[in-house]
Amino acid sequence: MSSRIAISARMLLVCSALVSGMAVPVYAQTTTDTAKQVPASRVETQLSFAPLVKQTAGAVVNVYAAHEVQQRSPFAGDPFFEQFFGNQFKGPPRVQSSLGSGVIVDASGIVVTNNHVIRDAETVKIALSDGREFESKVLLKDESTDLAILKIDAGEQLPILGLADSDKVEVGDLVLAIGNPFGVGQTVTSGIVSAQARTRVGISDFDFFIQTDAAINPGNSGGALIGMDGKLVGINTAIFSRSGGSVGIGFAIPSNMVRAVVETAKQGGDKFERPYIGATFQNVTPDVADGLGMKQPYGALVTSIVKDGPSEKGGLQVGDVVLSVDDVRIENFDGLGYRLSTAGIGKTVKLGVLSRSKEKVISLVLEKPRPDDPNDKAVIQGKNPLAGAQIIKLTPSSAARLRLPAETVGVAIEKVFQNTPAARIGLQPGDIVRKVNGRDITNVADLTEVMSGKPVLWRFEFERGGDIIRQIIR
Repeated sequence: MSSRIAISARMLLVCSALVSGMAVPVYAQTTTDTAKQVPASRVETQLSFAPLVKQTAGAVVNVYAAHEVQQRSPFAGDPFFEQFFGNQFKGPPRVQSSLGSGVIVDASGIVVTNNHVIRDAETVKIALSDGREFESKVLLKDESTDLAILKIDAGEQLPILGLADSDKVEVGDLVLAIGNPFGVGQTVTSGIVSAQARTRVGISDFDFFIQTDAAINPGNSGGALIGMDGKLVGINTAIFSRSGGSVGIGFAIPSNMVRAVVETAKQGGDKFERPYIGATFQNVTPDVADGLGMKQPYGALVTSIVKDGPSEKGGLQVGDVVLSVDDVRIENFDGLGYRLSTAGIGKTVKLGVLSRSKEKVISLVLEKPRPDDPNDKAVIQGKNPLAGAQIIKLTPSSAARLRLPAETVGVAIEKVFQNTPAARIGLQPGDIVRKVNGRDITNVADLTEVMSGKPVLWRFEFERGGDIIRQIIR
């Protein structure tokens, strides 16, 4: 995948790919609290992790995902050859597979892994630590959290990892990472929690991770990050690396987010929904904090409010800064989104708010997202530069999902499918299509109609982050 951070190192999801059986690493990664004590002597720091590994390793599995891809001929796409020979130059299909890890979280056979491990899979197999393999059923795939929930029928109760309260994880806690790096077999590495709430990483829509220095490599995606009490702290997902191998900067999805997605699947949901609050936000910069009289730049600044939405009903106003959710400090907008999503739809949360230089607490009911009209959404098809883009007419609800001001109108890119013309020209979710070949785009029908044409040149005008981007494509 393309770099999300503009320095020489790269953010890599960690799964391994296999093509026709050959393993090749690819960089598209795939109730009592135990007292925490500082080791009192050198002897205590040299104790073995073996008892903990024996207790937990049986709940960590291998995930094999496979799908057919069409081999591309060097003549494919050439108008001359297609005119005379049609599709005769298409190569035979081949099986492309990816390898990752997973964690059993329910004895009935519910397995958690990363969505990117199984994203395009037609078949998904689970291999238990004892060598047995089972076909799995996909209960839920969620791109926004990069989590997927699978189900296998082993005919017996399976070992599980209980879910820890990831809010209680502290920087410096010892952790173990268990997975199947590079397909070599189940591997255990150890480290500490390097950061408890790492945001602005750019891996998924829910940008909120536990950072660890435990070695994580391709194939570890979906594997377990385990605390010293034997509970699941997080799902290993990505690394930050120049080489593609571990350099001690790994990221795991916190177990509290895992719990929310698993519960959705258990209740029969096939997608994870964010709560709707009817407001948009931006991060508090040092300049904004100074202007508001804040000693530190933190929290989420309200930039727009939807009429009759939960935020307006709760008394939130434009210009307010959300400082905390249920007494937990919010560092930025990503932290706010995480806290609301793990609270869940239907719950009432207490927001600590800075409003007009005074702090107050308001209660907010988290609502179910308001549905989009099916006629206000489409995927662009055909041979044109926008093919592979999913578009949507902007409403306050859809604008909020795309992190656009609630009052924004027009047609926006909601999703860009990989390896499509839309991806190749650099379109991103949240881009607004303003004009195509001089025609103003105000609704989905406008855009689908103009994209059905076959002009010699395509002239586009997009809006991104308030800037106008113009492109001419032949």
